[in-house]
Amino acid sequence: MIRSPAQLPGLSVIYRGGEAVQKRVVVTGLGAVTPVGSTVESFWQNLLAGKSGIGLIDRFDVSEYPVRIAGQVKGFQAEDYIEKKEIRRFDMYAQFAVGAAVQALRQSGLQITEENAARVGVYIGSGIGGLQTMLENYNVLRDRGPKRVSPFLVPMMMINSASGQISIMFGAKGPNLAPVSACATGTHAVGDAYKIIARGAADAMICGGAEATICDLALAGFANMKALSTRNDSPEQASRPFDAHRDGFVMGEGAGVLVLESLESAKARGAKILAEVVGYGMSADAHHITAPDPVGFGASLAMQAALDDAGLRPEDVDYINAHGTSTDLNDKLETIAVKATFGEYAYKLSMSSIKSMTGHLLGAAGGVEAVASVMTILTGMIPPTMNYETPDPECDLDYVPNKAREQAVDTVMSNSFGFGGHNASIIIRRFMEN
Repeated sequence: MIRSPAQLPGLSVIYRGGEAVQKRVVVTGLGAVTPVGSTVESFWQNLLAGKSGIGLIDRFDVSEYPVRIAGQVKGFQAEDYIEKKEIRRFDMYAQFAVGAAVQALRQSGLQITEENAARVGVYIGSGIGGLQTMLENYNVLRDRGPKRVSPFLVPMMMINSASGQISIMFGAKGPNLAPVSACATGTHAVGDAYKIIARGAADAMICGGAEATICDLALAGFANMKALSTRNDSPEQASRPFDAHRDGFVMGEGAGVLVLESLESAKARGAKILAEVVGYGMSADAHHITAPDPVGFGASLAMQAALDDAGLRPEDVDYINAHGTSTDLNDKLETIAVKATFGEYAYKLSMSSIKSMTGHLLGAAGGVEAVASVMTILTGMIPPTMNYETPDPECDLDYVPNKAREQAVDTVMSNSFGFGGHNASIIIRRFMEN
């Protein structure tokens, strides 16, 4: 029997005493597909070991490119998550998204049924989406004519295809969107999903980011922008956030997905609670399409908004999972923004960038780094910033250089900043009953 939306429970915001109730939002599932591991366990173990996933590109001929390195996902088997006959209808970025989503749902134990489907949503974003599919079909069009272009081209290349496919696969009928904000996408997806649950519009959200743009066109575009490291002879040392000799970011790919739930939902079904999302801030630089605000104001604005949203003081934060791309401007200005937000306490914070090992996963970065933030809290281990060899006087904070650090961490801020001037920060805390 098909029911109308009016017959479905709890689709409106709950009010008490004339004010909207802000629900507590917890993390119950994690999923990761990355250059350093295609499960959360392998991803985390390799990060703590300082293992790099960056190497020479082997998918296409890069001999004529000034940049020949990237963080490619290795060992991922799409058939572990998607029926073999269906795989050809998924761009690689969507395959990564599904893999991470399946992992997260399995860990959470969340079952989507007819009764709760309207209360479970999906927010999986991407910075670029199905670029590889578009390029492959353009080549078919050019070489073989319009009749040979795949009828699946459009749904495969859409940035919202991953979010849609995950919804279809699991029957999640709640809020569904694919945010796009370049390299801030994954953090925006997690933050927006948190707010949807907090205001009572859903009980659970599958959220994060996915990307797969290691292809000839994207490599050429980023390389010609002079945005990428050219350390082709030492790929594992190429990504060096905050180091004085950093020379650009390294492209990466993959997906990071979390299952968020209202505390009531998680407790009602006896779910294991991994952490709690408590703050979210976002802003715009309003400065330049690719260069960050020269005084870091936009980034600081997002961090302060996240602190305010969480009702926390700067000194309540133990660790910052930095955006830390290994570009000259980003690392310097993120450091400036952290100082502006945290004052003298910035020098007491631990802060590191896992992009030193994964490369920059663009729209997937924030999702993957949110997973890392939760794992930091759960394990009491902070992943290092690898390849930090020469201090930069303009980057003078504690970047947890070259070796994982054992430290009790209760509160993590994770930052993401994207082309277009998009800034996003989330705060994740250890879960406590009160």
